[in-house]
Formats: sequence, C-alpha cells, structure tokens
Amino acid sequence: MKRREFITLLGGTAATWPLAAPAQQPAGRVYRVGYISLGSREQPLNLIKAFEEGLWSLGYRVGENVVIEYRFANGEMERLPAFAADLVRLGVDIILTGFNPITVAALKATTTIPIVMTIGLDPVSTGLVASLASPGGNVTGFAVDTGSEILGKRFELLKETLPNLSHLGILSNPDVALTRSRQTSMGETARALGLTLVPVEARGSDGLE
Repeated sequence: MKRREFITLLGGTAATWPLAAPAQQPAGRVYRVGYISLGSREQPLNLIKAFEEGLWSLGYRVGENVVIEYRFANGEMERLPAFAADLVRLGVDIILTGFNPITVAALKATTTIPIVMTIGLDPVSTGLVASLASPGGNVTGFAVDTGSEILGKRFELLKETLPNLSHLGILSNPDVALTRSRQTSMGETARALGLTLVPVEARGSDGLE
C-alpha cells in the first residue's frame, strides 16, 4: 500500500472501527507511526485501544506490519519539541498529533513527514494549513473548531435556546495564543446579541475547580 493511502487510512480510522473482520495488507512493509500525546500514558488508554483496533480492522497489526512510537508529555508542553525531533530522527512514516501545540511542535520538526492532527483548533488562522479545502504542506486531519465564525454561531444558538440569557461565562487558558486571538471577536459577537461576557481564566487543571 502506498504511503498516501496509509495516511488516508489513519485520517479515516474513526469511521472504520465497527468493522469486525480485519482486512489483509501486503506482507513485508512495516509502517512506523509516531504518536504524541500531551497527557500521560494512562489518560488516553481508551483512545489508544480504539486506535489500535481501528488499525487492526484494516489489516495493520501492531508489532507485525506497523510499529507505533508513543510519546507522552504528562502535561509538560516543553517536552513536545524534543518528542517531535526524536520521531523525525527515527524516520517515522507519519506523526499523529492532538491539540495545536503538539501539531506546531511536529511541524517545526519536519516539513516532509505527513502530520495528522486529531483535534485541530482553527487550523487556518493559526497557520497550520493553507485552507480547510486544500491544506497544502504536510499537515492534514480533523478540525473541531474552524474559527471565529463558528463561535458566533454558538453564541446565536445559546441565545435562541435561552432567550433570557444575558451573561455568558467564558472559561479559557490565557497562555494559549488562540484564546487571546479570539477575545476581540467573542466580545463583538456577544455585544451584537446583547450578551455580557464573564471571562474566567485557568492556566492548568489546578485552577479548573
């Protein structure tokens, strides 16, 4: 199987988990996948299990024709660049990332190895891809938030659902660049709908409660 087909396969794994019988893949080729997580090994166990089962359903067996190089940052974002550089040094065929900081670290480490992001946040304005239709470069994947426009729609839906809504709480991490860039657009949208924003900041899990 060609590398491009393998990349498409990874990007579409979520849609193929229900398959019961594994497909057959040509013997001989062993793919090496880099997987970077911001959490600990224990946190994403369910995601790892689903990921490996999805690969198995498509004929890719861990330890046989695919090797997964897992890297877990345990919440320490400063470790991400070293992880990405290590995976590039190992010559992985593809790098799987999650949130933007992981994708940014991988992109800084390589412009040739394909990167598949699973939780892209506004990938266009953050410079990860050229456009949603034609990403360009070596980054592709899923975007759970496509930009400021979707924020406006969310505010509108809240207002329609709760007509008497007047104050809207916004919980965010001020250290995330994307959060800072959204402040102006959120304020403008809120004012247009007659809403008052109540911003609350939390820089880590300790501040969430």
